[in-house]
Amino acid sequence: MGTWNKPPKNSPWDKGSPPPDIDELLNNLQNKFKIGIPKKGGLVFAAIAAIVIWLATGIFIVDPEEQGVIKRFGEVTNVVGPGPHYHLPSPIETVQIEPVTSVRRLEIGFRTIQIGPPAKYRRVLKESLMLTGDENIIDVQSIVQYRISNLENYLYSLTNPDETVKSAAESAMREVIGDTTVTEALTVGKGIIEATTARLLQETMNSYKGGIKIENVKLQDVHPPDEVKEAFKDVVSAREDREKMINDAEGYRNNLVPKARGEAAQIINNAKAYAKEKILVATGETERFDLVYDEYVKAKDITRERILLETMASVLPKVNKVIADKDMGGNVLPFLPLDPKNLGQLTK
Repeated sequence: MGTWNKPPKNSPWDKGSPPPDIDELLNNLQNKFKIGIPKKGGLVFAAIAAIVIWLATGIFIVDPEEQGVIKRFGEVTNVVGPGPHYHLPSPIETVQIEPVTSVRRLEIGFRTIQIGPPAKYRRVLKESLMLTGDENIIDVQSIVQYRISNLENYLYSLTNPDETVKSAAESAMREVIGDTTVTEALTVGKGIIEATTARLLQETMNSYKGGIKIENVKLQDVHPPDEVKEAFKDVVSAREDREKMINDAEGYRNNLVPKARGEAAQIINNAKAYAKEKILVATGETERFDLVYDEYVKAKDITRERILLETMASVLPKVNKVIADKDMGGNVLPFLPLDPKNLGQLTK
């Protein structure tokens, strides 16, 4: 018989144990069933048993999170999903099984030494140091997460998928950082950097037909190089102070302007009310004057006397007044009205 080929993953013999010995199997069958096998037919029975066992090596099971690629003499013939399956035994057909639902993680610019806690990392400066669009150097550490979208392309279109994705991600990140200012990279531009890098990386993987779906790109840490870190901190702090002052000024303006507008509106409304009041008063006085004038036209002397008396009453409201008819002027003795309270003072 030929040499025994290693069974595929998840086959009945994938536990590391060799296939059963044919002579031992025949002896066990004879002892169990008390069957006497003729000597001449022993070789035939052994050959049949060996063929059955060899065919049984084609049985394999794919777990729910996996897929399997069946190859016949090195050429892919089928891709199967979870469940029990069968392929022609090796060397005719082989199967390669890989997890396709799990998310794979790549670190760029650093490596995890110990998960912790506390976690420990090792920096990889040749991957992390990048040049920004305004010609500043920053240290960018990122994480790429991806999963397999097409197992056949993943296995046979890329020689080393992880290394390919890492190199492409580093290249995409450098391209995006090269179009970004250092201020944006350190502050408000991180979300845009992550989204743009993920899009460029996915386009690259599609062009390679690598069967890879980029889940996301996350910036683990972005900071200036150690040599200029303190100076960058001062600059960032100054920018934060500037933004704070601008926000405070905007808040003061937003509070003051509506208040001033309200006061202005109140003044305008008061002025309009005052003007309306004055107009109404003036209109009333005008109408009253017109009525008095109409009466004056009808009886000038009487109206004149009435106006005189009303004027005296308003000018001298607290003075005792004596009105004498002018026709009696020659028969009346003028006298000084004396208050009895003042008589004592006059006698002194």
